[in-house]
Amino acid sequence: MTTVKEATRIILENTMSFGKELVSVHESLGRILAKDILADTDLPPFNRVMMDGIAIRKEDFDKGHRTFALVGMQRAGEQTLSLSNTAIEVMTGAVLPLNTDVIVPYEQIEITDGVAVLQIEEVKHFQNVHAQGLDKKKGDVLVKEFTKLSAAEIGVAVSVGCVELEVLKVPRIHIFSTGDELVEVNEQPLPHQIRRSNVYALQQLLKAQNIAATQSHVNDEYNAILTALQKGLVENDIVLLTGGVSKGKYDLIPKALEECGVQQLFHRIEQRPGKPMWFGKRGDKVVFAFPGNPVSTFMCAIRYLIPYLRKCLNQSSFEEVYLKLAEDFKPHPSLTFFAQVKLHYDKDGNAWATPVGGNGSGDFSNLVYGDAFLEIPASDTTCLKGSVYKAFRYREF
Repeated sequence: MTTVKEATRIILENTMSFGKELVSVHESLGRILAKDILADTDLPPFNRVMMDGIAIRKEDFDKGHRTFALVGMQRAGEQTLSLSNTAIEVMTGAVLPLNTDVIVPYEQIEITDGVAVLQIEEVKHFQNVHAQGLDKKKGDVLVKEFTKLSAAEIGVAVSVGCVELEVLKVPRIHIFSTGDELVEVNEQPLPHQIRRSNVYALQQLLKAQNIAATQSHVNDEYNAILTALQKGLVENDIVLLTGGVSKGKYDLIPKALEECGVQQLFHRIEQRPGKPMWFGKRGDKVVFAFPGNPVSTFMCAIRYLIPYLRKCLNQSSFEEVYLKLAEDFKPHPSLTFFAQVKLHYDKDGNAWATPVGGNGSGDFSNLVYGDAFLEIPASDTTCLKGSVYKAFRYREF
């Protein structure tokens, strides 16, 4: 068997790029930027008024003037010229009137019959003015390539006229479920059957990564599996399978993958759940074959598939999330154990993980009570309250 560390190394050494494409800025949320976004002008593009008040010249103030005739009003989108010893009322966001260099807020003046009297004895050059180019100069990088685009980056992009953005392409992925016991979600299972849930869980995990995956089912018949895999490998960059990778007589996936020319890079990991996991490659195509038990499939996807995809898209493979055990815990002996845990924070900001008991890797319903998997090394035979372990989240918290 392969260790968790070695399996991780093999998987991450086989990442690849899927190219680039242009998308509408309206459809770019969550995508990975493939080209820097540059400022097409200074930011701000003009000397911008930061407070409602009046605009005056510091030179007039330094000569002792404290009373100014109001000769106009400047709103955002306008530009006005001020003469010596006069003032212009201004609104926040407006262009600084020509021939002025100080903004005095209304709170520091009194206005009577069109005359503003200052109530202060000191002003500074460009007081309450956001100077042109202070934030960024024309040509400066506003958003770096390989940034995951959020609403913030998209707002910046449209502010500099980006109608389309160059982003990294996401892989074409197909998910196969296998097993004669599986029926469609809209069917009523017989006593010996279950609905095929793994593929839908995987689709949603991928959707959270902004990757749309297709899915289908193939029964435990060797030629059917072989035909489906051959087609899937031609049409997709990544093939995912659930079930058929253990040591039973109907676990036909490893043999079929070998016949399809997929090189096995490892089979079976020293972990629980998910020990039978299989990973391989054919040219520029990769295959993840997960165990059929729902928790096993789900955990392996969180622990191995998502980090793989993140690295393919020039993101950090793993989030650095660590949690403290909220109670003593006895893990599975001799194997790396991925414990389902519920997270909570205490008043000091500490993140605590409470193990969520279940009935093994088939107990899919138990996942709804947790937030993450805690990775506990095989060497830790007894885990004490307060011990810190790396966590792999499957829920936002």
